[in-house]
Amino acid sequence: MEQQEYAVKVRNLNKSYIRHKPVLTDVSFDIPRGKIVGLLGPNGCGKTTLLKILSGVIHDYSGKIIINGNPPGPVTKATTAFLPDTTYLADYFRTIDAIDYFNDFFYDFDRVKAMEFVERFKLDPKQKIKTMSKGMQEKVQLLLVMSRAAKLYLLDEPLGGVDPAARENILNIIMDNYAEKSTLILSTHMVNDLEASFNHVMILGHGRVLVNTSVDNVRKSGKTLEEVFKEVIGNDWEID
Repeated sequence: MEQQEYAVKVRNLNKSYIRHKPVLTDVSFDIPRGKIVGLLGPNGCGKTTLLKILSGVIHDYSGKIIINGNPPGPVTKATTAFLPDTTYLADYFRTIDAIDYFNDFFYDFDRVKAMEFVERFKLDPKQKIKTMSKGMQEKVQLLLVMSRAAKLYLLDEPLGGVDPAARENILNIIMDNYAEKSTLILSTHMVNDLEASFNHVMILGHGRVLVNTSVDNVRKSGKTLEEVFKEVIGNDWEID
């Protein structure tokens, strides 16, 4: 397979935080272009750190990373949509301010689509971020990311902390609105009910890649994704 067929190529990636044990240890993997990837693993296994590195938020690591043919930098940031697991918008921003900011900053941002999300989510475009509930803030961040026609989407635990009904709604919004032919990596520690949404899976454990394959290959093994997950993670999957 030629390099241009890969959305992400990682070689010998290492990342440690000061006075802490390594978070990622000699990680190498390829992600084919155009896949919906489930990035699975227990909390604390390095999923968030990996996504921050791929998005260009974290720079102090060793190893080689290529995203759609380019190393992390201005080119990849312009075509990568990152949804972190924490709120990052300035608290004095209103929803409309955040939308205008993204519209000015990203050439692939669809302002009309963003305003449609505002109505769909029943948000007040003039309400300030600091007065919103956590759930409302998450909706604002989700609509900003899903209103972009990015080449790579990196979503960090977008389904965590919500009830099953809301989880299904959020998942449907993501799957219905990401740009065609782009690559989507969705991080989660929840495996149940998500297998049908992914066509590729990568499992992290103890800072290493334990599984990186298509969901079809998992099915050919005669096992469910949850069974494979429990098999390679062991009891760690229950750790919060």
